[in-house]
Amino acid sequence: MPALPSRSAPAVLGRGQDVGVAGMSHTRERLRRFLIRAMSRAHGGLYRASGGRLVGRVAGMPVLLLTTTGRRSGKPRTSALTYFSDGADLVVIGSFGGSDLPPAWWLNLQRDPQASVLIGGATSRVTARAATAEEHDRLWPLVTTTHRGYVRYQERTARLIPIVILTPEGAEPRLAEADLTSPA
Repeated sequence: MPALPSRSAPAVLGRGQDVGVAGMSHTRERLRRFLIRAMSRAHGGLYRASGGRLVGRVAGMPVLLLTTTGRRSGKPRTSALTYFSDGADLVVIGSFGGSDLPPAWWLNLQRDPQASVLIGGATSRVTARAATAEEHDRLWPLVTTTHRGYVRYQERTARLIPIVILTPEGAEPRLAEADLTSPA
């Protein structure tokens, strides 16, 4: 398994440094991010309209709609994300396709960890947090075994891709060993 970037010191990219997507042209990277956002919006619209029956799975993984509060606008922002279950918690990955920039939904959750998720037709309130170093070390191999694309994403970027734990309202936060499952 490839080494992950250090958690202790964030990577600093210099101008013109050819690391991951940092080596892409500015225009190409902006286009890639635009396409990711556009696909997420379209996916979310189909998902919501069908109650999750259409596009409820991507690459064999289930999909949820995460609604956060925009950190600058204060408006609701919704993203379609694949997820895993870890006990009562939901686990999402802040890969942004291997971009050196974190996804906006993760920046929003860092500002305000209260959010909601829509799975199928059911909406739940959740509280988000970054996985601890121990949780990340436990979950990352399971995540990459389930979907190999995350390995490629990590190789593209100098940042440590965050694993984000969404704890449903009323559930106890899970910090012990758990079985990571991908709900049917």
